[in-house]
Order: sequence, then structure tokens, then C-alpha cells
Amino acid sequence: MPEEGVPLSPKLTQLTSPEIVHLAELFVRQGVNKIRLTGGEPTVRKDIVQLMREIGNLRTKGLKELCITTNGVALHRKLDAMAESGLTGVNLSLDTLDPFQFQIMTRRSGHELVMRSVNRILEMNDLGANIKLKINCVVMRGINDREILDFVELGREKNIETRFIEYMPFDGNKWSQGKMVSYNEMLDVIRAKYPSLHPVQGHPNDTSKTYKIPGFVGKLGFITSMTENFCGTCNRLRITSDGNLKVCLFGNAEVSLRDVIRQSNNGEPIDEAALRNLEHPKQGDGETARTALGASYPSLSTLDDSLLNVIGEAVKRKKARHAGMGELENMKNRPMILIGEPINLESLKLGAKEAVARTARFPMANKFPFSWSSLLRAPQGQDHYHLRPYTTSALSFRQPSGSSHWPKKDGVALTSRIMPASSKLTHLTSAGTAHMVAIGEKQDTKRAATAVSRVSFSNAETYDAIATSALSKGDALAVARVAGIMAAKRCSDLIALAHSGLRLTGVEIDLDLVKPFGTATSNQSAEIKDRGILKNGGIEIRATVQCHGPTGVEMEALTAATVAALNIYDMCKAVDKGMLIEGTRVLSKSGGKSGDWIWDDREGNIVKK
Repeated sequence: MPEEGVPLSPKLTQLTSPEIVHLAELFVRQGVNKIRLTGGEPTVRKDIVQLMREIGNLRTKGLKELCITTNGVALHRKLDAMAESGLTGVNLSLDTLDPFQFQIMTRRSGHELVMRSVNRILEMNDLGANIKLKINCVVMRGINDREILDFVELGREKNIETRFIEYMPFDGNKWSQGKMVSYNEMLDVIRAKYPSLHPVQGHPNDTSKTYKIPGFVGKLGFITSMTENFCGTCNRLRITSDGNLKVCLFGNAEVSLRDVIRQSNNGEPIDEAALRNLEHPKQGDGETARTALGASYPSLSTLDDSLLNVIGEAVKRKKARHAGMGELENMKNRPMILIGEPINLESLKLGAKEAVARTARFPMANKFPFSWSSLLRAPQGQDHYHLRPYTTSALSFRQPSGSSHWPKKDGVALTSRIMPASSKLTHLTSAGTAHMVAIGEKQDTKRAATAVSRVSFSNAETYDAIATSALSKGDALAVARVAGIMAAKRCSDLIALAHSGLRLTGVEIDLDLVKPFGTATSNQSAEIKDRGILKNGGIEIRATVQCHGPTGVEMEALTAATVAALNIYDMCKAVDKGMLIEGTRVLSKSGGKSGDWIWDDREGNIVKK
């Protein structure tokens, strides 16, 4: 997890559990016999056990392995239920065995919980659970490379495969070649103490090189993506949580399976009820559920063919090998935790309609494009594909346009949650996707913006506590003022498309503590009524931000006012849990192409100065 955190994914962009299970079944029917749920962190998903149970039921259709990759913090609480659901393997990500170092690296406690998960798996295996346990350690020079031999010792008496991973570059992980410890360096360190270390034969499609120390119960593995790639035998396919197919972890090309599958539900997410309705549509007035809008939506079975077309084309385009070390560190790709940085999605994401249109040009072999069976039996001894759904984020989501299967009414394609491109919406491309407005050629000018917000108290005691400095946390107004100033300076870290590096020349935060209505003067009472303050008093917040730069500072002012209000809430929540934050808006703006204006409450609109 990057230190600055990640933007949360809009729920509607994420695959639902029925969609995940449907895709899993589709892949299993084509020969995939191993599925791994990864992350992010899959154990935080509320329905993870039920999801694993439904995927586990695919064992009757050819699934052999159901695995999970996890940080292990919450795993111990769900292990038994997961095992009953068909869990066969756990890859546990752990980069240090030192509890203190763990807290530094992860910025949280939890080492004891991770080890509890490890020990629980070993206990279950003693009882016959037969869960393959692998501990994945990303080795970084100067951080945890001194612990290599400690990790090796884990396998002395326990059936654990410790896998050392070369540090790989992803957006946000501050990769540098100097921090990467190569596979050969790690081997040298281990052989200096264990000279009898030797390689053992693994599966042809293993991503790691397996080694063994005589007398040790466990094994060692090395994932050498940076120095000795294994692209020629890699048979992994990944589906992101927002439904994109990645045929290579290091590749930035993606194709949306979500957009295809949702065509059967008018572009809407498919939940359990929708799935039942699509599989067994109810008849009513001569219409099925899929013709509710006067259009005929493709059935799920019909869309399965389209999905296979899209997948087949994506697999066919997979490159022989991923980029080299010098290229990877400069190439845009999703971070492992996020898989959804604001990169040029237009060039990286292939819409469902476009992908289906491309595959339609190729002949079908036994219903599947490019002989799916041969694609799933990749060369050099590969006998199956691994399907890896893993957690991602989508900063923009769009539906395919112009698809022949897309529902229409009165000749117009029906799409949901699509913002049409508009010349007034400068953050949208002509295709309707979000991007950051280019300001490199704009002239620096003096600009300012003022935003307001309001915190209304639900009891009069809150006013008294602030006025008499009786809050246990201290001076609420002073803390909120400083927080607002800090927020203005960090706006680009909070607002996805805000520009960073603006030269702010001033930030002023004014906080007006308004008396409860019953104690206000007659003049103030009229003013309070006009502004809509609740009778128990509150705080009016006004944030003014100035800069000399190429773009306005409305977002900086709004961020400052909002964060100041949130800090008032945090300071006062012990005495008032019913506070209301409201009325946040830009009050005035000056400078820039759109000119100067101020908000007029009476007109309910802006007034040009």
C-alpha cells in the first residue's frame, strides 16, 4: 500500500460475486483448472467465504486448485470455512519476520496475527487439510535483505515453501535498481551458509525456481521476473476486480470483460436476483425481462461466445516476453495494490465493443476463436492456464458504444452512468473518459478563490465547550485552521484530477463561532435565520486561497474548507455526535479565462463581477 493511500474504487465498477463466478465457470469449461484469488487483500471482502464456496463447486467441472494470496492478518479467522469451501493453497505475503520492522514496513501492527495464520495452516495440515503454504518475501536491499537466512530457516522443520521475489517496479512503489537484490545474489547468500542447496524439478509452468536444502522439510523458491524472466512458460491470466483481463502482470494492455457480460443486463451490475432473472426470465405481457425497454438484450449464453472471442484475441496478442528492467521502471502500469492509476486508459483499455469487433474478423474453430483449446495448451509443456482475479481500482468507467448487442430504444443506444462528452466539461475526452487538463501552455496569472462550509451543532453545549476552551482535545478552531491550510497545500493528493505543484501565495481560513439561536442578538438572529444555521449554533468556515499560476484554485479552497469542517467534527464529536456539515460551495473566484464571479444566494446563481 503506498504511503499516501489509494483512491477507493467505485462500487459499480467492480465485478459482483455472480459475475466473478460466471467468469470462473466460463474459464473452467475451457480448461482452466487453477484459480487464485489475490489482492489488494481478498480476506476483507465480506462474502469471500461464500465466493470461494461457489468457485469451489466448480471442482465437478474440472477445477483442481483454489488458492488465495493474502497478507494473513485476518486469514486465521476464516481459514476453517475456506478449507471447507475447497481452499487448496495459500500464498502469504510477508516481507519481514521482525515485528518491529513489520510495523515500519506496513505502517500498522499485525505481525502476531500473520504468524497466527501461518501456525493455523500448519495445524490444519497436521490434521489432513493438505493446504499448500507458500510465504512470499519481496527482498529489498537495505530493508529486509539481512533476513534472507531467517526466512530460509522457516522450512527447517515445517512444510513451508519460502519464495524470494526480486523487487519489481510498479507505479507508486518507489522502485530503484539499487534496491533490487538479484536471484544470484540471494543464492550466494544462502549457499554461503547452506552449500548443499540444490535445485529441484518443478512444474513446467511454475513461476518460481525451486530449491531444496538436504534435511529441511520445506523448500525455497525464487521468482526472477527482473533478471531471468519466465515468459516462455507463463500460463497465467489475470482478471482485475473491475473486470479487465490482463494477459501479463507487467503489461499495461487490458480488455474489459465486465462490459461484455453486463450487456445482458442493460449495462447494470449483475447481482443474484439479476442472474436468476437472466437465466430464467419471467414472462409477463408477452415480454421477457430482457425486453423491458423495448429492446432485445443478448442472453448470457450468447455473451459467453463474445467473451470467448474477446479473451481469445487478448491471448493471441500476448507478447513473447515482457519489457526489460530498463523499460519496466519507466513504463506506466497499475500499482499492485491499486491496479488503476490515472494513466492513459484510452490507449490501454480496449472496450468490449471494439474487442468483439476485432475478433469478429477471424474465423471460429469449434466455436472458439483461434482454437481456444490450443491457446489454453500453451507451448513448452503447459497443461493448463491459471486464472487470477485480483483487486483493482477503476478511476473511470465507460460502457461500450455502438455495439450491435447494446440495447436501443427509438434507435438510440441505451447506456447507463455515462457522462456524454461536452465542450463544457474540460476533464472529459471526446470518448467521455476522464483526463487531467493540460495546462503547460497556459499563462501564469494571479488567481484566487473563496469557499465556504458550515458545521451546525445539534446541542448548545457544543458552543459552550468551544467558547470556554473546555474540549478535551484542545482548541478546535486553531486545529481546524491549521488543518485547512495543510489541506489546501495537499489538494492534488486528495482530488484525482487536480494539478500538483501550484505555487500558492496565500491561504486564509476564517472560522466564525455562531451563538445558539436563543442567545443571539436580534440582528444576529435575523442573519442566522437568513443563512440557515440551526438553533444550537455552529461554525461558519471561509477559506480563501491565492496563487500565481496557470490554473484556478477553486478545488484548493473547497478542500481547505471541507477539511477544516471535518476537523471541527473530529474535535467536537465527543460532545456532539449529531453535527451536520453542510453548505459547502465556492463563494467567489477571480482570475483566469472565465473571469471573476461571486455566488449570489438570492439569485441562486453566479454573478459576474
